[in-house]
Amino acid sequence: MENTHFLPPHYRPKLDLYHTQLAIKQAKDDFEDELAALLHLSRVSAPLFVDKATGLNDDLNGVERPVEFDIKEQPGIAVQVVQSLAKWKRYALGRYGYPVGQGLYTDMNAIRDEITDNFHSIYVDQWDWEKVIRREDRNPEFLKDTVRSIHRALYNTLKRLRASFPEIEVELPEEVAFIDTTELEARYPDLSPAAREEAFVREHG
Repeated sequence: MENTHFLPPHYRPKLDLYHTQLAIKQAKDDFEDELAALLHLSRVSAPLFVDKATGLNDDLNGVERPVEFDIKEQPGIAVQVVQSLAKWKRYALGRYGYPVGQGLYTDMNAIRDEITDNFHSIYVDQWDWEKVIRREDRNPEFLKDTVRSIHRALYNTLKRLRASFPEIEVELPEEVAFIDTTELEARYPDLSPAAREEAFVREHG
């Protein structure tokens, strides 16, 4: 099978493994605090696996095979390692009784049946969050405000991380830019949809 993992020819790590682990720890801690404060979230522990019969395990694209096993003490019950918490988060908001404007976040660990490459792994470690909003909040402006909050959390996290580890040269713009598909097509009529997005992102840093 062809090896789909590679490093660019001139890649050089900015930090050694020891300091990389320190930087990861600081980034996760700082981002957790920022995201929770800006979006009014509280931390919950996510399940590693769920009962298959509940339907709470998200099937992603419908083709991934969930990791499945049984439990000795509960014969006949199959459980699955979570692939996504999309369904579980909404269930948890209702079960825990979160009020409007409040939500939950978790640092999800999971296993997925992925075709691995530089961007995909069978092991997943990702932030996940969800909050309760009003029906009238389902509009573009509310969405943009939420995106600005997430961007601010990332921006502040990176700012502190670079203060601790000057070797890190990644930069983020101070403000986030928005555009819709119609505007993208008008601006870049000769590019494909994916190339239009890339062009806009490069233009705005």
